[in-house]
Amino acid sequence: MASIKEIISEADHRMEQSLHSVERELGHLRAGRASTSLVDYIKVEAYGAEMPLNQLATLSTPDATTLTITPFDKGQLNSIDKALRLSELNLTPQNDGTVIRITIPPPTEDRRKELIKLVHKHGEEGRVSIRNVRRDANEHIKKLEKDKAVGQDEMRHALEEMDKHVDRHIGRLDTLIKDKEKEILDF
Repeated sequence: MASIKEIISEADHRMEQSLHSVERELGHLRAGRASTSLVDYIKVEAYGAEMPLNQLATLSTPDATTLTITPFDKGQLNSIDKALRLSELNLTPQNDGTVIRITIPPPTEDRRKELIKLVHKHGEEGRVSIRNVRRDANEHIKKLEKDKAVGQDEMRHALEEMDKHVDRHIGRLDTLIKDKEKEILDF
């Protein structure tokens, strides 16, 4: 049976993973500024398997609106180009035979509103995930008290500690969301 400290530590780790998941999702949102995180997750058919783009090429952003993709193996250039065109990014890559360049146009006002709604959706999913972790951990802590492994005071203290962890993670999540909103609106 796990101790209260182990339960809280595991819950904290899971909350951190939820936060990183939201951070990754927000990184994939195109806010008008070029970022390698827009494309690094795209799968490319190469060498008989699907591989993430960041394992097949060097990704860079020479300026705020341009993304360059330089394949390690020039033979994979067409596969990378095809994967980019088929992705949901709706961007047009320009292939010069050695490097693929993608120009990121600034989003329209309607697109900005859609992006902000998506940011809030990802944020709410993150909050729900963090709260679910708290619920699971609280159930384990209450079970310890029910099984007489800990006293009521220890249980109450552990539940308060869990709430502090939740508040801290949700605060960080709110900061991520505000920063992404600002990025979308300011560009």
